[in-house]
Amino acid sequence: MYVADSRAGTPETPAASAESAARPRAGRRRNAVAPTVLALGTVSLITDVSSEMVTAVLPLYLVAGLGLSPLGFGLLDGIYNGFSALVRLAGGHLADRGGGRHKWVAGAGYALSAACKPLLLVAQTLTPIGLVLAADRTGKGLRTAPRDALISLSSTPETRGRAFGVHRAMDTAGALLGPLAAFLILRATVDGYDAVFMVSFCVALVGVLVLVLFVPGRSGARAPRRTAEDAAATSTPAAPAAPRPTLRAALALLRRPELRRIALCATLLGLATVSDSFVFLLLQRRLGVPDRWFALLPLGTAAAFLLLAVPLGRLADRAGRWPVFLTGHGALLLAYALLLTSWHGTALPYAVLLLHGGFYAATDGVLMAAASDSVPKELRSSGLALVQTGQALARFVCSLGFGAAWTAWGDRTALTASAVALALGALFALSLRPTHRTPSAEGPV
Repeated sequence: MYVADSRAGTPETPAASAESAARPRAGRRRNAVAPTVLALGTVSLITDVSSEMVTAVLPLYLVAGLGLSPLGFGLLDGIYNGFSALVRLAGGHLADRGGGRHKWVAGAGYALSAACKPLLLVAQTLTPIGLVLAADRTGKGLRTAPRDALISLSSTPETRGRAFGVHRAMDTAGALLGPLAAFLILRATVDGYDAVFMVSFCVALVGVLVLVLFVPGRSGARAPRRTAEDAAATSTPAAPAAPRPTLRAALALLRRPELRRIALCATLLGLATVSDSFVFLLLQRRLGVPDRWFALLPLGTAAAFLLLAVPLGRLADRAGRWPVFLTGHGALLLAYALLLTSWHGTALPYAVLLLHGGFYAATDGVLMAAASDSVPKELRSSGLALVQTGQALARFVCSLGFGAAWTAWGDRTALTASAVALALGALFALSLRPTHRTPSAEGPV
């Protein structure tokens, strides 16, 4: 909202002229991506090289190597994607209570995930593998909300979509390099899976080191100097007391209509979001992709995500975050439809992976930017964790249900049910879309 300037009719003084001339330059600075975002993007890039090396080979390792059924894999995949939901609220709450502990809570999560990588070398049955994956996802749950809160708090409301887009693009660059590294290691070594797990561990340690050395310890930048005019403008009325970062206050955030709509829509749509691993397994079956090439399938999704994350983040800042978010789910629905057709053309994998990556580019960071607009900065990490928790739990349920449906009725029936559920969820989310517009007064903290 723009407010008319009461001094519009007065002649401009030399000082005012200098201030006016400096505004474009200040605007450019405000539009720049904060160093904290770039540092966190570097950490995520390195960490994703590590994690995606494992993720790229894990479906084939479990199904072809250890002989798990689709139901067994669905259980493990549900644990892998949903277990983090149990600790996201705890991670967000711990980060908010410290006032400046976002970095260290996130660092603990990164370190825990790194420590799990070599344990996959000794886990050979369903139970120990499930425990290792649960511990790995606990680390992800601890770090995700504090990291996203740092990104949000380091950015202005007008540029949050772009900031999250830049971070997700850097993160996805790691997701692009990880499967490629896994593919090269599998081709170059005899004990390929063991080598992938060990190299993944070493790379993850580098990511933790970069976080410790280069990410600022405080959650926000130093506040700008207040002028006498600013003090007079803000002295009356008195600002309301900031909410205390308690667990009750965090849960009370769901009383805010905007955040409640966002969390509900993210949860409903998550119930119909088929796991990436299942999408890649479906593509392999449709096209008869040899096992040695399976690790390259995630590259298509990662490449599309990398190319589209920043443009779609900027589009969300300008055109609205919710339309972009729902359009991303439309792209995912179209990918499901292509997998259900009888088309076997050479363009099929490219089209499916492009749509799959576009879905993530239009939803992952955009959802966090939308949620940030509805959460006070004192509870930013907890508020984002609420949305992430609902989405992660929904995807956990989807993985279990999809694996069971595949085992009982086949992959086409399972995917058809997911497509119908996604279409219904998108229509419902369209009717519940938040009405909140991007604020323009709040600055980085």
